[in-house]
Amino acid sequence: MTDRIVGMLVLLLAVGYALVASRMQVGFLSDPLGPRPFPYIIATLMSLSALWLLFKPDPNPTWPEPRFWLSFSLVLASLVAYAYLIVPLGFILTTTLEMTLLSVLFGARWWQGLGGALAFTLAVYFLFTEGLGVPLPAGRIFG
Repeated sequence: MTDRIVGMLVLLLAVGYALVASRMQVGFLSDPLGPRPFPYIIATLMSLSALWLLFKPDPNPTWPEPRFWLSFSLVLASLVAYAYLIVPLGFILTTTLEMTLLSVLFGARWWQGLGGALAFTLAVYFLFTEGLGVPLPAGRIFG
């Protein structure tokens, strides 16, 4: 029964996401495909996953241990904070802090997480800004 409840919630979320995407305004000079299909692709994949849960539920679902929910809550809260902090703090600082926290939550030592996060963040930053020409936020703090 739990799979069906989750499936119904995900299906409702996908429909709501598609409705919000239908109201998205796209600039006149964007490329022919533009950003408009991307939310529809996500909504379609979410809907297919939800339908799978509705029609092929797990006969013996098991719930995670209670200690899992603390880590899950911290990951969810950190991702919400990341979304709010990326513009004021900038991509490099925010992504480095987020990836360091996620690394520590998944068992890495903080200095290992920091080193890996910084290397990955800088690689992605230069890939997007220099390679693809996509500007990423520098942060209001840093101008």
